[in-house]
Amino acid sequence: MRCGWSLKVTKARRRLLSNTTTPLQQLNQLLQPVKSLLNQALLLAILAAGLFILQAYLLSLIFADWLSAVATTSSPTMTLLTQWLPLLALCLLGRPLLQYGREQLCVSASQHVRSSLRQQLLQRIADAGPGKSRYGSDGSISTTLLEQTDALDGFISRYYVQRYLVLITPILLAIATACYSLLAATILLLTAPLVPMFMILLGNAAASASQQQFTELARMGGRFLDLVRGLPTLRQLNAVDRAANSVANAAERYRDSSMKVLKMAFLSGAVLEFFSALAIALLALYLGLGLLGILPWAKGETPVPYQGALFILLLAPEFYAPLRQLGSDYHAKAQAEAAITQMQPILQRKAWHHSGALPFALLAPAAINISQLSIVGDAGRQRLAPISISIAAGGRIALQGPSGCGKSSLLHALLGFTPYQGEILLNQQSLSDINLAQWQAHLGYMAQRSCFMAASIADNLRLAAPTATDEQLKQVLHQVELWPLISQLPQGIYTLLGERGLGLSGGQLQRLALAQLLLRNANIWLLDEPAAHLDSATAYRLNQLIGQLSAGKTVLLVSHQLHGLDWLDQVIQLPDGTTALTSEAKYEPA
Repeated sequence: MRCGWSLKVTKARRRLLSNTTTPLQQLNQLLQPVKSLLNQALLLAILAAGLFILQAYLLSLIFADWLSAVATTSSPTMTLLTQWLPLLALCLLGRPLLQYGREQLCVSASQHVRSSLRQQLLQRIADAGPGKSRYGSDGSISTTLLEQTDALDGFISRYYVQRYLVLITPILLAIATACYSLLAATILLLTAPLVPMFMILLGNAAASASQQQFTELARMGGRFLDLVRGLPTLRQLNAVDRAANSVANAAERYRDSSMKVLKMAFLSGAVLEFFSALAIALLALYLGLGLLGILPWAKGETPVPYQGALFILLLAPEFYAPLRQLGSDYHAKAQAEAAITQMQPILQRKAWHHSGALPFALLAPAAINISQLSIVGDAGRQRLAPISISIAAGGRIALQGPSGCGKSSLLHALLGFTPYQGEILLNQQSLSDINLAQWQAHLGYMAQRSCFMAASIADNLRLAAPTATDEQLKQVLHQVELWPLISQLPQGIYTLLGERGLGLSGGQLQRLALAQLLLRNANIWLLDEPAAHLDSATAYRLNQLIGQLSAGKTVLLVSHQLHGLDWLDQVIQLPDGTTALTSEAKYEPA
């Protein structure tokens, strides 16, 4: 048995797709391409912290000198100020510039990661082809591509660098503090763990609330899009008010989840500010009592002089600032973890890439030989039992069978969107060996519900043939019996359609999709129940049109009904379960 596909992913992507990795590990793996930018941002932040220490030292030195002058009833001199003014100016101007550079690097890294991730998600959805519905509704997929991808911004642009600064900056400040007072440095180090401890406790609750918020947003987006698309039907059924109530209830649930996240954020911020203020007050109490000489263990002594005490008090708020900032950014981490979890149905799905590269050209209908073809889906579930079919060039056959037996899966394998086991030969060339794009260029595919843009009829037709002239468009519309209707419209072929072809009936849209097939001029047609949602009379006429227009082409059609399909060469019944089927569908030209 031969495998027609091979998996080509890098080691980083293999880890990303692994079910054993945590959301945080997956986020870190996404950052690998921009690690250099983030490391540069971290270096700028460390340099800014060093400038702050120097700035605090210079200020404490100048003010201590002035205080000494006042204490000795002499006039303060400006000698020290003028001596250190250039260096002080460097600190005051350098820190904002370094901070600006850090932010720009982080923003650039965030944009790169989110753009790459969005492209990866789009590629996964495109690789799924007609099977993209497994990822949810169009509204849910749009939410994933837009809202949830942008939710990673805070983690990349703020949290990543901050989680290192929360260790480096306090250590630098504690070392600087220890030069004047080991006890003050000890107080700082002992009170510091209180902030991250409460940050983690509240952060777990925030992560759960963010997860619920993204779920509600995805559901609301999908529901709203479906209701907007079905608005004409809702009006006919007098169900607009019920739909409006449904949207209002979904919006209320989203509001509740958003308020829960905000409540967690405000509570976390209040707790962090309280403990940092308490720690600074404790340090100020120690230094103040020391300057007064009334410390119980050092009465009449000044363990830390005024210059050192001022220096330490200037450093103290900055010591806790990275911890407080990390507490704020921790919510960005929780939000990013919730977002990456929501993306897992797309990211964790195994990406199969066609391995063939041989050139493939087709000037006439191809013969298709399928040998022991089987398809296995998620969790090892068999989607198509082993089947062997031979279709001569120009043969037109139909596949029938119970729902779930693999009819559509067989078409998806031929389209190149589904991994399979077995062999598919096209004019004696294996599908696994040929260039997939060149093979798909010779295919025409028509689904149960064809996709149309909110654009003109001409623009939708030119999706199949961008260079087609107006006369060619009119010709194919004549062939599918749509021109008498479209010619009477005020703008003709430039009449605008709404989303999903709003403005034409279901049967008219399927004829428009048939016109797209004619414009592609494909030699092989794969039709997946094109008349499934039409009334019997419309379905009969559409099937007859397909029979007339597909003469001389190789056609594989999936259909539950044979009404109007008397032109078929053979009908093949697919088995239900694991029973293998071997059939020969022969076509001999007259």
